[in-house]
Amino acid sequence: MSASETIHVDGVWLPAASGDTREVLDPADATTLQLVAEGGVRDADAAVAAAARAFDGGAGVWPRTPVAERAALLRRVADLLQRDREEIALIESRDTGKTLEEGRVDVDDVTNAFRYFADVVTNESGGRVVDAGSADVHSVVVHEPVGVCALITPWNYPLLQASWKIAPALAAGNTFVIKPSEVTPLSTVHLIRLLVAAGLPAGVANLVTGAGVPVGARLAEHPDVDLFSFTGGLVSGTKAGQAAVAGAKKIALELGGKNPNVVFADACATEEGFDTAVDQALNAAFIHSGQVCSAGARLIIEESVRDRFVTELARRAERIKLGRGTEDGVECGPLVSQQQLDKVEAYVASALAEGARLRCGGARPEPSEVRPATGYFYAPTVLDGCHREMTVVREETFGPILTVETFTTEDEAVALANDTEYGLAGAVFSADTARARRVAARLRHGTVWINDYHPYLPQAEWGGFGKSGIGRELGPTGLDEYRESKHIYENLRPAPVRWFAG
Repeated sequence: MSASETIHVDGVWLPAASGDTREVLDPADATTLQLVAEGGVRDADAAVAAAARAFDGGAGVWPRTPVAERAALLRRVADLLQRDREEIALIESRDTGKTLEEGRVDVDDVTNAFRYFADVVTNESGGRVVDAGSADVHSVVVHEPVGVCALITPWNYPLLQASWKIAPALAAGNTFVIKPSEVTPLSTVHLIRLLVAAGLPAGVANLVTGAGVPVGARLAEHPDVDLFSFTGGLVSGTKAGQAAVAGAKKIALELGGKNPNVVFADACATEEGFDTAVDQALNAAFIHSGQVCSAGARLIIEESVRDRFVTELARRAERIKLGRGTEDGVECGPLVSQQQLDKVEAYVASALAEGARLRCGGARPEPSEVRPATGYFYAPTVLDGCHREMTVVREETFGPILTVETFTTEDEAVALANDTEYGLAGAVFSADTARARRVAARLRHGTVWINDYHPYLPQAEWGGFGKSGIGRELGPTGLDEYRESKHIYENLRPAPVRWFAG
């Protein structure tokens, strides 16, 4: 198999039907990592046809595979992920720019997702009995797979986001076509190889590498796709979702966030509390260089502690070591592409033009031994004196930019935190447990952390309010996204109805 045979259809690795290829770049130095197939409409159609045959064609083997066997396959995949942990972490680090340690954590989280959904589907009951009020009727609601699933994943967490879709889809008995981001497809290619190695039948898992237009657009509109699941930006996700809805498909959309991190003064009353809140604010904003949909990009801090807090935050942000993610001691890698770097520079420039005060960062760093001049690096940036009319506060920047807003009352803090068209995630830091819980309950965000930032549990649903998306991932609900409910009503003593006199 050549490096450019990265399209997987009906169990076979293929080049693009057009013969086109794309360079996948290392964001640390802009060199080519690999050539991959640049798929198109013909490749997408072939992949959907293979998935449809594997679901309900002559073979139709996967949806009729016993649950225990499906779960066993997911567990074999989990074991293979751990076997290849270092190799996959390196792939993810070089492809996305994140640190090698972040890549290892991603592999572990992906492993947990496969094991979790194997356990969930294994431990389910056979259905929910509905009392029909008669001993002569047996009525039960059961779950069945949706069918062919089209899965679109983003460039920031390609392997993790793929697992959140693939694991429940397979556990529920579906077949699928996945299109990873054209920017970071390499770990998804490796994952498909592991599915094959684990014994997944041909046609169940199909992969098309290529751009959102035309591949993702074709999957969204394809008449033989039953479910469309997309994680990515608001604009492209909205367009794809509209195309999917026009075909009456089930849809799941996760479209990003502009997430508040609310810090009350009492959280900083002790030195330990102050240090913890600062550390978590850095973690919220700058992990993976801020390229996280749940990033705490908006610091909303009580006015009385603002000066001390922001001064220390900026001091520590300046000390974050930027460089190639595979180098020892590096804490943040580059942005994923030149396009993303240009976008971040534009957001900072607009913020300064609108009156924000630059506390640190705001520029590309000087090159070094671990930071090539050709890499897409940008210094962690703190912008003080921000307000809700600023573009940088309203829009998802997806980079190492932290804006600072202040409040004086609890109601004002809640109002600021909820004043966003997104609603994915947020956090509250307070030493007052009652207040922390009260504020968390008032925040219109799908996930709210208290005195912490970024942890997630496979058992807990992940979703958002507002323009952050539709549907849920992870948890039991994440499995249900890939199933249909069927009500089976059985009359044990059938008899004529005789509605009509004749």
